[in-house]
Amino acid sequence: MRAADMHCDTIGALYEAERKGEPLSLRENGLQIDLNKMQEGGYLLQNFAMFVNLNETERPFETCVKMIDLFYREMEKNRDRIRPVTSWKEMEENRKQGIMSALLTLEEGEVCQGDPALLRILYRLGARMMTLTWNYENSLAFPGREDGMPETEKGLKEKGFEMVEEMERLGMIVDVAHLSDKGIRDVLQAAKKPFAASHSNARSLAFHPRNLPDDLIRAIGEKGGVIGVNYYWRFLEEIPEEGRKLSRILRVVEHMKHMKNVGGIECIGLGSDFDGISGEVELESAAGLPRLAAAMKKEGFTETEIDAVFYKNVYRLYRELL
Repeated sequence: MRAADMHCDTIGALYEAERKGEPLSLRENGLQIDLNKMQEGGYLLQNFAMFVNLNETERPFETCVKMIDLFYREMEKNRDRIRPVTSWKEMEENRKQGIMSALLTLEEGEVCQGDPALLRILYRLGARMMTLTWNYENSLAFPGREDGMPETEKGLKEKGFEMVEEMERLGMIVDVAHLSDKGIRDVLQAAKKPFAASHSNARSLAFHPRNLPDDLIRAIGEKGGVIGVNYYWRFLEEIPEEGRKLSRILRVVEHMKHMKNVGGIECIGLGSDFDGISGEVELESAAGLPRLAAAMKKEGFTETEIDAVFYKNVYRLYRELL
């Protein structure tokens, strides 16, 4: 079994630990992702997000660059097991050598501060995917509304359209996770290439503005994009079972089944959100992926479909765009 995960917050967790004077290692730690757990789970590739909370820094670009520095320090320490990639060719070279790949991504478009020059600098530093927003309005766009209702009237701003165009010109994947419904529709109209929703689920199964309504699941699939299914209980369940904040494996599979029926098997990937989610997680960590594959098989997914969801759909997207 092989896997490619489009989103985790592990670098952010390592960054916070280092700031507190309690550094952790990517090789082995008590988080949901480390290299030992990834190898046990059969990982080919992990997207590592540089998540910047605008409420916690006045210098988002500088904070992002410091996180990127930590990312590369960990990559250098662990070159025997994982290496950073910026292209499909590098991913393939690592796979052939039995080395895992790490793709650097950005979570919060305001790290560019509305300036395409900063986007280009981050691209040169290795970033190959970026969400246009996190949970706050920024210079690019509006996110899903915090009052629990989807935002249907406010989408991309002028700078957001400019940033989408520049990202596609550079070869950086647009990530619409966290973006408002209107914003995603704007991207669908503006984008000339497929794009990702790196860690989003189906709103029909769990009503939350971070989840995607059926028409957007279908449209992203028709565009050739990929949606990474998120393991966080808030995006899996409207009402937690017995009041427990539990991310159930079966519920992850139910979201996959719904997306398959709506957008086709080709639009589904993995977007765990590991080390960025709270509550109990039945999968527990990256090492638990064989349990997810077993649950998918039990629920009627074929081996070919499981491979597509676990890594082939993401690799197809990256082969086309990177």
